Parts: sequence; C-alpha cells; structure tokens
Amino acid sequence: MNLKTANPFRNGEDTLGTAPAGPASSAGRRPVNKPWKVVIVGGGFGGLSAAQHLDSDLLDVTLIDRRNYHLFQPLLYQVATGSLSPGEIAAPLRGVLSRQKNTRVWLGTVEDIDPNSRRVFLADGATLTYDSLIVAGGSETSYYGHDEWQKCASGLKSIEEATAIRHKILYAFEVAERICDPVERRAWLTFVIVGAGPTGVELSGALAEIARQTLKNDFRSIHPEEAQIILLDGAPRVLMSFPENLSEKASRSLAKLGVQVKCGAMVKHLDETGLTIESSEQTDSITAKTVIWAGGITASPLGKILASRTKAETDKRGRLKVKPDLTVPNYPDIYVIGDLAAAMDPKGKPLPGLAQVAIQGGTYAAKAILRKVKGQPELRPFHYFDKGSLAVIGRAAAIADVFGLHISGFLAWLVWAFIHLMYLVTFQSRLLVFFQWALQDLTFSRGARLITGAAPTDFNFNEELSELRTAPEIKAEPTATSALSPEPERMRPEQRITPG
Repeated sequence: MNLKTANPFRNGEDTLGTAPAGPASSAGRRPVNKPWKVVIVGGGFGGLSAAQHLDSDLLDVTLIDRRNYHLFQPLLYQVATGSLSPGEIAAPLRGVLSRQKNTRVWLGTVEDIDPNSRRVFLADGATLTYDSLIVAGGSETSYYGHDEWQKCASGLKSIEEATAIRHKILYAFEVAERICDPVERRAWLTFVIVGAGPTGVELSGALAEIARQTLKNDFRSIHPEEAQIILLDGAPRVLMSFPENLSEKASRSLAKLGVQVKCGAMVKHLDETGLTIESSEQTDSITAKTVIWAGGITASPLGKILASRTKAETDKRGRLKVKPDLTVPNYPDIYVIGDLAAAMDPKGKPLPGLAQVAIQGGTYAAKAILRKVKGQPELRPFHYFDKGSLAVIGRAAAIADVFGLHISGFLAWLVWAFIHLMYLVTFQSRLLVFFQWALQDLTFSRGARLITGAAPTDFNFNEELSELRTAPEIKAEPTATSALSPEPERMRPEQRITPG
C-alpha cells in the first residue's frame, strides 16, 4: 500500500512507527516504555463506551469519527417531529472525554485499514498505527437494493436526515393550507412510514399527535387532524422483535391515534408522487408527497473494507462474523462491536442491533485490552445481558418487555422515559429533555417546529400558484354568526381568499 510522501495532517510518531510482521504478532505484547496504542473508529454507543473504559495511563487512545459529537439515535424521531432540537440529543465528543488525558479525539473519515501492518488510513492522508483496534462504524439505512428510492424517502440515521424529515412534514401542512385542489391537498396530507419496527412505530405515533393535537388550531383552510398516516411493513405484525401480545397492544394504540397499519405489504415502486405496494397478491397505489423510510439497516461501508482486508465472513447485512471475544478471526488485535458485528448469543442466535448491545460490547473490548496490557488472564467470551426492549407509541402510551415482564400503557411509558433520560450522555441534556417532555405533555406543544433550508421536494409556490393569482378574488362575506364568534370560521376551499 503506497503512502503519500507529504501531508500536513501526518503525525510523525503515528505514521512512521515500526509495524510488526504478521497479523497476530502483537497479541499479548506491549512495547517497552511506551503506552499501548488503541485506535477506536466511531463515536457512537459502542465506541464511546469503549473510550470511557480505557481511562488508564498504560494506554494512548485515539477516537476517530466523521462527526464531532455523540448522537443519541433512539430520540432522533423526536427531532424529526419537532419535539426536541438536535443539540438536546447530541454531545460533543471532546467535551465528554475532556477529563481523560490519555484520550484524543480526531475528526476524520477512515478510508482504509491494513491489519497486517496495523495501520489506519484516513481520507485526508493521515495514518495511525495501533496495537489494538476497536471498530464501531455503525450502520446505515438499507433500501434493499433500491438505493434510488433514497431521494424520495429519507431514512432516519443522522441529524441531517432528521431535520430533513421535519422539513418535509411541516412543509406538507403549509402547502396543503395554500392549495385548493382537494386531490392535491390529500396527497400533501398523506404521510407514509415504511417499516414497523420501533423507529417506524414511534415516528408514526408522534406524527399522529402532531396532526391531531399540536397543529389542530394552527391552520384556517385545512384540518390537520384529517391527515392520513399510514404505517407499512412486510412482516405480519408491527414490532416483530416484541412478544405478540405487546405487538397487539401497540397496534391498538396506533389505531386510537388514527394511524392506519398495513402489514404484509411490500413496496414495489416509489417516486415523488407516492408508492406502489403489493400485499396478498394485490397491488395498490398510494399517492403521498411525504414518505419516510424506516425499513431496515445495513452495515456501514467500513465493514466491507475490513472484511476484504481480513478475509472475514459477513452476513447478509454486511456485518462481520466475529469470534466469541468480539475479535476478527486470525486478528486478535481487532475488535468489532455494535451494528458492524454479527455476534451470536450462546444459542447461536444473532444479537440485535440495539444500543445496549453496542454499549456492552464496547465495555467488554476495553476490559479485554486492559487485561492484555496488564498481562492478566483473558476475559470469558462476551455475554450480552438482555435488559429488555422498549417502544413508545404516544403520550403516556408505550410497551416494554423488561426482564421477562410485559408492561404497557402509562407504566411502560414511565420506564421508557426514565431509561432514555439516564442513557443521555450529559447531565445538561437530561435536564433539557426532561423539561421539554414535561412541557410537551402538559401543553401538546412542540417548540422545534422550524422549517429550515430547502428540499428538492419543496413546492414551487411561484409557478404552481400563478394561475390562482390571476383568477378573480372571491371574498367571504361576514355573517352575524362569524362576527360574534371569537374564533374565525374555517373556509371551504371554494370560499378561500387567494393571495395576490
């Protein structure tokens, strides 16, 4: 592998350090009088957990991430629906790790890994050597071979995607307020969420609450509560990872909010006008201007790179098949954790892609490295302690499968709220989120309802409404009833006053 001869980002010691020969030659050996170099790729749940447990003078730790913050992804849907602002669920990595003097944070993108010389290559040309490597590259949205759908149906894996979804949702109501054609208006007030896992269920429930509670008094030409919210999934029921009785309760809660659940439905075509679905050998078309994709995940591209370099096997989602100690076969100095690892439980069942799996995996990898550096006996194989699963449907409505107990309703919602607050990284975030939730539950208000930037799917008011501007203005004459009413009457489409 050829290296560039000069780069302003190079660190001389990191770049030019002598590399050992062979993939496994470093196992159990520590350079004399030098800290053990640990490189962590990814600052998500797994990577951050590993870094926090590597606070030792025996180690020199470098955490690399393309973002400068740790993101609490389980609450991204609340950013997408205006409940929270991005800063309330994200924390700067440097701030979180500032007290760990043996740890540095690098902003960068890992482009390649050479496991034989134990080097990590960044896109900017910088190179890092390591004695132990922890890869926690995470995952990205999977469109099951139809990546062209991404431009019409955004996923929900980043702050950028969450704010783009918030833009589309709020913009749809604004456009519906301006147009009179009932067919076009219905298309703008139809929202489709593809994927009925926890993200899809939580997103559809929050969207229903926006339409029926938050926005119900904000418009004059439309009734937001009449918005059509459709939740699709190819599985026979929602929340397939939950017990069937909790899944049924979730479906009933969604129905109470007005969400239409269509299970056993597969997306066959998707474009800017809507989508075509197939269920029970029947094909239907849904006209919708807002489609959100929560249908699945796949390993990040880094997984493919690492698999190619180490000749490791991958599963159908691109995750690396790791050993029971979370290392790559034949490379005991490389740990793969979180969504990038196809780890198994003692019964041979794949571990789920949950934050808890990543956190426990990061902790395990850190402890294993410390034991290796100190010359202590190796840890037992990684064992995931399943604390349960949670999903929230709406205000004071949730389901929980905790330690074998099936809980639903308000009690499950309290458990969900408490656990999510505790797993936020900073104390300040916990206070801010708690305050926002309390205010929202008391008033149904969502303070982050901002339409920022522009999107390719935005309505072109100048062109689309030009005909309306040239049409004769129709003014609604006041009546005795409307004059005495403290609230303005909602006008029928044919009575609207067209802006001109």
